[in-house]
Amino acid sequence: MALQTILFDFTLDAEKTGTSAQRQEVARIVRSELEHVFSQLELAYSMESADNGYFAVLHENKETIVTCRIFQQGLLTINVEYYLADGKEPLMSFDTGKRVENAIAKKLNALWGQKLPTLKRGDVARYFPSSDERIIEYDIDTLVYEARSPFQKIQIMHSKTLGNMLILDELQNIAESDLIYTETLMGRGIENYEGKEICILGGGDGALLYELLKEKPKHVVMLEIDELVMQACNKYLNSICGDVLEKRKTDQYEIIVGDCVEYMKKFIAEGRKFDYVFGDLTDIPISGAPIGECWDFIRTIFEHSFKLLQPDGKFLTHGNGTSCLESLQLFEDQLRLLKPKVKFTTTKAFVPSFMEEWLFYQVTFA
Repeated sequence: MALQTILFDFTLDAEKTGTSAQRQEVARIVRSELEHVFSQLELAYSMESADNGYFAVLHENKETIVTCRIFQQGLLTINVEYYLADGKEPLMSFDTGKRVENAIAKKLNALWGQKLPTLKRGDVARYFPSSDERIIEYDIDTLVYEARSPFQKIQIMHSKTLGNMLILDELQNIAESDLIYTETLMGRGIENYEGKEICILGGGDGALLYELLKEKPKHVVMLEIDELVMQACNKYLNSICGDVLEKRKTDQYEIIVGDCVEYMKKFIAEGRKFDYVFGDLTDIPISGAPIGECWDFIRTIFEHSFKLLQPDGKFLTHGNGTSCLESLQLFEDQLRLLKPKVKFTTTKAFVPSFMEEWLFYQVTFA
């Protein structure tokens, strides 16, 4: 069961929507075509505005609601919404919607028109943003787990094709399908972790820790702030984290629950050094300038990480989707400002649950 939202967008010749009479004629044609599907459509409300054009609300039996906006600049939008119970056929199929779009476009001589795929809302979340904030629809069929920690909203969703997925604050983080993400982040087959001291910043899903331990490091310390994330992943994502989140300390690794920056400061004061530091934390912000709290946090992580690295050590982290060119450039600019100087290489991988290619960074002292 879900609310069905069907969206139609058109661009018309602005000379045909400039006056109230012209917009009324457009509205008449739209209603006429919609009545082929919704035969009992009634007008509930309409409004004209000199600045914002025409707006109307129509309904069929007070169940299906249609809103129509006609802007004097030539834009026409139509939204159809209704509740669809389980087992019922949709009132407007994809093919029917295409026919309606085509008929309206022809009658109005539209310059451009589109019927968007039906949005399904209200039962489970299906829509999450790509790295550059485009909408992606997932084949989610079950909300497995949801809670709110002091730090974030935590959800485990099940996807028919991707398995269980970790969603933090409405952002996809990792799924059972995403071994390629972890392997690319750690440079499996390229880096040699045997006998090495490693620090993971974040990594609460446990996947990176689990895969690193297979490489026989000397010791791994993981700094994760959110205990609830680890509990959820231990229960619902153990196919990617194994049993490493069952314990907080073994001979091979230690998981410290707390603010990674504070523990990094502590390690620096103690003179502790690592061969590898992993930044498995905040994504690079989508912004026009490297300012704000997130960028300040990224700079703090850079500063502290390189104080913890051995002279021949490496800082490994994820970047963002390869389509986020401006944000990736800003990120690289921040790396170039570091002192002592650093150099970096990058690798790419298509991450299944992100549904896009991501960039990963390997940073060393110059």
